[in-house]
Amino acid sequence: MEKTKVKKAQICLFVFNRLAETKKTVEALQSNFLAEEYHLNIFSDGPRSLQDQKKIQEVRDYVNLIEGFKSIKVLESDENKGLAKSIIDGVSQVLKLSDCVIVLEDDLVTSPNFLDFMEQALSYYEDDKNVISISGFTFNMPSLPGEKDYYFGYRASSWGWAVWKDRWNSIDWEISDYKAFIKNKEEKKRFKKGGSDLVRMLRNQMNGKIDSWAIRFCYNQFKSDLKTVFPTISKVSNIGFGEDATHTTGATRFRTKLDVGNKRNFHFDKFSKMDKNLVKEFSHFFSSRTIILDKLISFIRK
Repeated sequence: MEKTKVKKAQICLFVFNRLAETKKTVEALQSNFLAEEYHLNIFSDGPRSLQDQKKIQEVRDYVNLIEGFKSIKVLESDENKGLAKSIIDGVSQVLKLSDCVIVLEDDLVTSPNFLDFMEQALSYYEDDKNVISISGFTFNMPSLPGEKDYYFGYRASSWGWAVWKDRWNSIDWEISDYKAFIKNKEEKKRFKKGGSDLVRMLRNQMNGKIDSWAIRFCYNQFKSDLKTVFPTISKVSNIGFGEDATHTTGATRFRTKLDVGNKRNFHFDKFSKMDKNLVKEFSHFFSSRTIILDKLISFIRK
């Protein structure tokens, strides 16, 4: 490990109307070894309809009483921004005050060493311009955990992630070159190295069928040929598979084993090349066949 250079990141937590999941997310984060050293910024989105108001207020009442961090700031929106705008605005706001940020949503349970992994990776790869982000989540893949603490991926994860100010500020959220890209077969093929769903998701985003910050982030990552650093044992587990989940209702392929060890010091290496086996295993989770099978299993279990 190299000497820490990066200033300690601030944490952003985005919440909405799920009190039970929010409590589990916060309690797990409070149990992190480094929790008391971190500033926590909680962004509470506004209601989509009158039915949301009571649940949102319950969440706000709860988060305004939590303790266990260096400082806690709760920012409540009167309007419903939606997740994409909430994250883009919130992360941008915090990065005006910090060199890097760690981001969580209200349905993510973290291991006690989550902040250790994120902080050390942020420090190690701060000046490695091959890396755009750090992920705390990883899939259960046949080749993992292996001998290393990390591996590199072609696409970012939106479940417990971190980014530096300079990488974040370079993102073109408008995807200004989309028209040229969507006509280029070779470019589309290269983009799919991170998963066969990426081109379809970007097309849906640009056609207004979805509203996702993550697909735009991943596209910018691809255009700049940057990598994401993943742990070989997941430090994040998604618990948001219930009826109130926005994007992952019933999904099974995203379930992973959470790190239950107490390891706090992690070893990293500068990027040299991709592990072909891990690239193949990772992309499998986003193949059309896997997605269809996942939906079938979820339907049978209902």
